[in-house]
Amino acid sequence: MKILLANPRGFCAGVDRAIDIVERAISLFGAPIYVRHEVVHNRHVVDRLRDLGAVFVDELDEVPDGATVIFSAHGVSRAVEDEAARRGLSVFNATCPLVTKVHMEVARFAREAREVILIGHEGHPEVEGTMGRFDSSHGGRIVLIQSVRDAENVEIRAPAQLAFVTQTTLSVDDTAQIVAVLRRRFPDLASPRKEDICYATQNRQNAVKQLLAECEVLIVVGSVTSSNSNRLRELADRAGVPGYLVDGPDDLRAEWFEGRNTVGVTAGASAPEILVQRVIDRLREWGGNVPVEMRGRAEHVVFALPKALRGEGGG
Repeated sequence: MKILLANPRGFCAGVDRAIDIVERAISLFGAPIYVRHEVVHNRHVVDRLRDLGAVFVDELDEVPDGATVIFSAHGVSRAVEDEAARRGLSVFNATCPLVTKVHMEVARFAREAREVILIGHEGHPEVEGTMGRFDSSHGGRIVLIQSVRDAENVEIRAPAQLAFVTQTTLSVDDTAQIVAVLRRRFPDLASPRKEDICYATQNRQNAVKQLLAECEVLIVVGSVTSSNSNRLRELADRAGVPGYLVDGPDDLRAEWFEGRNTVGVTAGASAPEILVQRVIDRLREWGGNVPVEMRGRAEHVVFALPKALRGEGGG
């Protein structure tokens, strides 16, 4: 059985930065370090950080006074920031800079008293944080939509003052369809100055499309809570190829590969390469050949750490 590896795959710059922030905070200040929500959506990563001394909480009221808290890569609302400041908590913000860009767009549109459509998944931490960045005191409002059907039916009060933003980890193709409906319905629709779906999400989706042209089954390494990992697996459905989302080798089933000559392997932006290699090891135990890496787009993005956490080799 031939094994093809998507390129790029796995960690993006925002995930690297978020994990680094937690590790360095624990190293500098000692455990426990509190983290609001999973710093990234990957079970392996969260379990490893918990073993180092990270304590993951759902809300700030679970964080003791005087403690250090880290905001996850998905971002938080203005109310959460204000609450942390009011309580005098020591805060390190691991919000991905590309999510912060969306927050700034939402704040600008709010100051312009616009109505804003946010395209995203209800209940996702990134969406909750972005919704919580909109200041309605200027007269505008923000509305969440999730699908083409929502785009067809959303009611807008002031179409001439309408803008949209998106969650950063969406399906590129699905989002394009939703935006096309919005543009047809609302010709004056204002868009972000630069695409909101992040470079890593787009690159990994493009790599999987390339992979699906050559493989008979797709394995996506990533957790079920990871939006971008789920979007990668859904690409297999569209291509008519069986696709499976796995946390690691123990989730693999030998029957998935019966009669299959080529398997494609990729990983979501929050999944570490060590899990990819363990999956490959299991596939090789079951008769897989030495994996072949696909040609893909090189990524050179690096996001700086907060100044207080920059040590030897920090950037």
